[in-house]
Amino acid sequence: MNLQKNRIEEIKATGYKLDFANVFNHAFENYKKIALYAGSMILIFYFVLFSIIATIIISIFGIATLTTMLSPENLKTENVSENFILIYTLGGILLSSLISPFPAALIKMAYCAERDEEFNVSSIFEYYKVAYFKELFIATLLISAFSSGIATVLDYSEVQLIGSLTTISISFLTIFTIPLIIFGGLKAIHAISTSFTIVLKQPLTLLGLMIVAIIASMVGFIGCCIGKFFTLPFLYSTYYALYNEIIGFDQEDEDKEIINSQN
Repeated sequence: MNLQKNRIEEIKATGYKLDFANVFNHAFENYKKIALYAGSMILIFYFVLFSIIATIIISIFGIATLTTMLSPENLKTENVSENFILIYTLGGILLSSLISPFPAALIKMAYCAERDEEFNVSSIFEYYKVAYFKELFIATLLISAFSSGIATVLDYSEVQLIGSLTTISISFLTIFTIPLIIFGGLKAIHAISTSFTIVLKQPLTLLGLMIVAIIASMVGFIGCCIGKFFTLPFLYSTYYALYNEIIGFDQEDEDKEIINSQN
């Protein structure tokens, strides 16, 4: 990872050039390779996740209580208790942290597709290994907690719009966090701060690319709900294409990846 770490230091010092068309075309070509498989994995993963969560909630509260809690009148803002909001927020932060290895695996899938390397079902759980999971969990926990905390404070101050914009901004500034952990070998806090630095060197171009990527990944919502699972992988292809274009990979590390995949 010497090349990547040297490149990161170079970016911090002098910045980098980024061509919108090159990144978009790269992401699209990569997406075509992973769309079906990644979409299937996303569909299965979230179906299983939803089933587990539903089973746990029903076993704790019961169907009758849960139905009452989710009734339209109880979900109105003025009727939602502060305790419910707190539990909901903390639950969301914890859940996003626990499943953070899954989006990491989808970005790795894009990496493998680029090199025609095998990516099987077991690879989805690759980043649940302790070394990776710890950093991904910490990074996601910090980002989610900070973002949710600020948004909650601003919402209570009756400036919801600013709260939403703050959440979006933090998400945008941390788009390189996961790739920096799984490809660059950075620790959670270092990956977050480095992501901020990289984004702020070319904010407008990156913002344009992310807007296009998000719109493209949401096209599936227009037709059938199931279609969203097969357009969503475009977002992860974009994350990979951006990292590849801006930082790149060491040949030595790629050789190690091939050896590890064969073992």
